[in-house]
Amino acid sequence: MPYPRAVPEARPPVIHHRRRGTPGNPVLRLALVLALALTAASAAMTPLAAQDPARAQVDSLRREVEVLRMRLDSLIRARAGAREQQDALARLREAARARARRAGADSTERRPETFTGRQRSLQALNPEISLTGDLFGAVSEEDADADNFVPREFELSIVSALDPFSRAKAFFSMEQPGAEIEVFADEEGEEEEGAEFSVEEGYLEWVGLPGGLSAKVGRFFQQFGQLNRWHAHALPFQSRSLPHLAFVGEESLAQDGVSIHWLVPVHFGGTYEATVEVTRSRNETLFGASTRPSVLGHFNAFWQLSRTTDLDLGFSGLWGTREEDDGLTRRQALYGAEFSFNWVPPERARYRGVNVRGGVMVHDPESAGALSGETAVGFWSLAEARLGRRWIVGGRFDRTENPSDPGETAWLASPALTFWQSEFVRLRAEYDILGQGGETTGLFTFRVTFAMGPHKHETY
Repeated sequence: MPYPRAVPEARPPVIHHRRRGTPGNPVLRLALVLALALTAASAAMTPLAAQDPARAQVDSLRREVEVLRMRLDSLIRARAGAREQQDALARLREAARARARRAGADSTERRPETFTGRQRSLQALNPEISLTGDLFGAVSEEDADADNFVPREFELSIVSALDPFSRAKAFFSMEQPGAEIEVFADEEGEEEEGAEFSVEEGYLEWVGLPGGLSAKVGRFFQQFGQLNRWHAHALPFQSRSLPHLAFVGEESLAQDGVSIHWLVPVHFGGTYEATVEVTRSRNETLFGASTRPSVLGHFNAFWQLSRTTDLDLGFSGLWGTREEDDGLTRRQALYGAEFSFNWVPPERARYRGVNVRGGVMVHDPESAGALSGETAVGFWSLAEARLGRRWIVGGRFDRTENPSDPGETAWLASPALTFWQSEFVRLRAEYDILGQGGETTGLFTFRVTFAMGPHKHETY
């Protein structure tokens, strides 16, 4: 059986090849017969080799190895060609990037010049300008012949952010006297008539200084409590507290100098602030004709008690020198402590809320160190309740001693009803009952306050 096994492996390609030719050709038939004869003779001459099956398998494997080698060589050549193509593509891409970079640099260098103004636009350059009007209609039991209509104040405010570090504020006021609450009035004093123009505030403020500091220089409402910083049109009642009227005067405590504010970097469940101010004395009620420096210190603590309530506590002290008309001088001190409690439900903040404030003021005309001598003490309190989006009802009660004669006292009670037509217009009806020297007087005021521009009824 060795022949059938060897012949299919060696001869079939020749037989198939000849079948693809012309079978009827006698020359081809003769060649086929001769080939078969030679094959038989060769097999007869070497029978041992033809009968060796291992040799046939080796030949077959050799041919398969040759075929695989040829395929491997072709794959290697194909891969090398692909790698060469990839390298060529990478070189082309890198060349394109380099050319693009050179082109970009050239275009940047060759970009046509454009002239751009670095100044701010007119709208951004202009400061915020606002005008606030405070108009009164008044009826007094004591003086029926007094003016019933008083344009109490027109205030022009100019505010500008100069740069990211500082801002400037200026407030100019034209005031018309009338419908005031007079406590411990000096009979020798002359009543002012006509409008008076003044610079209420004008200062430069630096914010965001290192260490939680901020500073301002100029004329400003001093940080003697919270309400002293409020402008008259923002007050919850038509005048400042009775102790303030007796110890400081009708106007806010405003002087010229430097103020340093520090946000204390401790928490303990709250926020703490400290303020130190050095100013030139210009308040006649406190310091008379003196222009010597005065020093003010204020400390404030704020706690968020719950999601609806918060509490403020503040302590203030002012020390200076009073100069009398005869040239005599004496040390002067004024102390104050106050609180503020707020209840505002967050989900109904525009419709419900209660604010309660109160404080004590002590006037010491002799010693700046201890409360001694002829000291005068006064306290004040107020409360407001929001009944709806527009309506607020409030009341206050104050009592104070006369700083010139502590044995003389006065008290003030005032109910009030406020209607907010909008954030720009407010109407308020108030009835002030003042008792002093055994007598009681009443003053009814109807107040209209309006604001034009971004500066509205700020309370800060």
